[in-house]
Amino acid sequence: MLSQYLLAAVDVRRAQQPGSTRGGLVTKLAIPGIKFVTSEHNPGGGVMAVSFVQPRIEAPEPKFEVKGIDTDVFGGLGQVDRWIFAGAYREKKPGGGGVVPGRAVIEGAISAWEPDESDPTEFQGCNHTFTEVTHYEFHLGDNELFYIDHWERVLRVNGVDIFDDIRRALGA
Repeated sequence: MLSQYLLAAVDVRRAQQPGSTRGGLVTKLAIPGIKFVTSEHNPGGGVMAVSFVQPRIEAPEPKFEVKGIDTDVFGGLGQVDRWIFAGAYREKKPGGGGVVPGRAVIEGAISAWEPDESDPTEFQGCNHTFTEVTHYEFHLGDNELFYIDHWERVLRVNGVDIFDDIRRALGA
């Protein structure tokens, strides 16, 4: 039987800066999905169009929201940095489970800071959006679910490098 994983807590922090945890500020965390690039072929004499999957992904766009103004993000706003999006997942399965760490390592730049409408009786939410993401990996417990690096030209899914044969064909 498959385990279910229930998100229990989240944190966002700079990977190279100790003490930069936002566990008490962050209210929403969007670990970006993976969407493979497709190439559509619609033959004039055929019976259907086909969207062929390519071994590359569309640009990921991680996001997070904090309540209040996080002044730390302004040091380096618009500059590439390495970030950790962390989650604590409760594993649910027959016979029990435990708490499993989830870690997304993201290298990119916070390129948008957008405060919400607010009034004086509530904390103002501020949204942070990343672009120029060149490295993105996600681990659940000891399992690497995916590893993608633009500069290395590596795209691993569940431990399998699906770009390896293409690199070899290019002589790289």
